[in-house]
Amino acid sequence: MIDIKLIRKNPEIVIEALKKRHHETDLINQIIELDESKRHIQKKVEILRAQRNSLSKQIAKLKASGDTEELKDIMIESKEIGDEIKKLEVDMREIEDKIHIKLLYIPNIPDDSVPVGKSEEDNIEIKRWENPRNFDFKPKAHWDLGPQLGMLDFERASKLSGSRFSILKSQLAKLERSLINFMLDVHTKEHGYIEIIPPHLVKRETMLGTGQLPKFEEDAYNTKDDDLFLIPTAEVTLAGMHQNEVLSFKDLPLKYVAYTPCYRREAGSYGKDVRGMVRQHQFDKVELFWYTTPDNSESALEELTSHAEKILQLLKLPYRVITLCTGDLGFGASKTYDLEVWLPSYNNYKEISSCSNVKDFQARRGNTRYRTRENKMAYVHTLNGSGLAVGRTLVAIMENYQLKDGKIKVPDVLIPYMGVEVIG
Repeated sequence: MIDIKLIRKNPEIVIEALKKRHHETDLINQIIELDESKRHIQKKVEILRAQRNSLSKQIAKLKASGDTEELKDIMIESKEIGDEIKKLEVDMREIEDKIHIKLLYIPNIPDDSVPVGKSEEDNIEIKRWENPRNFDFKPKAHWDLGPQLGMLDFERASKLSGSRFSILKSQLAKLERSLINFMLDVHTKEHGYIEIIPPHLVKRETMLGTGQLPKFEEDAYNTKDDDLFLIPTAEVTLAGMHQNEVLSFKDLPLKYVAYTPCYRREAGSYGKDVRGMVRQHQFDKVELFWYTTPDNSESALEELTSHAEKILQLLKLPYRVITLCTGDLGFGASKTYDLEVWLPSYNNYKEISSCSNVKDFQARRGNTRYRTRENKMAYVHTLNGSGLAVGRTLVAIMENYQLKDGKIKVPDVLIPYMGVEVIG
């Protein structure tokens, strides 16, 4: 959530930031008008309170003197002022609620280092690691390779749940489980993360606090009776763990890692990646999440991104790193690096991790603060990233490690987890 003080004092900064994101700016003008109305009422209330305080002193003197006639008139006047204050306070709370709702729809302000652009075509590639493999045969797409091995079943998954679901069997099922354990081991043992197993169902306020609602409610799976949401990512639960809490600077940074299934309707992705496992309604992900101080969040993003890269490097999967432009940034992100892994089926790179610095955007929505060294209260900065998307990593291994006979070589680092060197 954007700080209302910034909108009040420097609306032009916020308007310019929204223009860079190609986001409508009318909300800012509406918020400014509402804020001015609220402050106008607030001044009235302050004047009336001062008048009531003055009358209270007069009432005390009149009671002491025994002047009942004048006392009666002043008490009536005091009551009328009190009633007017109550009415104005109700009006003020209604305006505050309207401001709050409008603030929920405003995305984060892009960091100054984020390139300005309209869409993903304006993203900037900053790094490549390893070259794609040159095959001496025509490689198969994972949606052909898996079924031919008898280990990936789309038809029965569709019978059970509809489109954009899959069933993994035998050694591919074990490969997915091995990837989860491998990623968690690397992040906890080498990168110093605390492992968390969070709930998969969360309250509406948890989704609101992390920026998923109200804007993206159509993408979420909701249990109508009790108004709980299946998590679209473990970021939601990890960001919500410290809502309405005050941390100490001594506790920061807090680094969490969590494996969870994730659930998304993919309402806005009609026609995109309809084949295979790249874009599904249910998928597994290992999520990285940081709480840190404002002065450390910039370097924290670099470190968090390097942790996600490390998984790809250990698996020896070719990838590239891109900086998202202003027009392609996620709603809550101030700056994002996407890691894209090479997939032969697309003859291109596909996103496998998105690492973002959210700054104080989520902390303001969730009221997560910390005490500084000077014992002052400030909002924490939060960061998140996939470390990695497990299903897409499995797809990348299947396609990049496939053999001419239709089998799949197991990456060296996964052999201890799998117990075999070849799948199939």
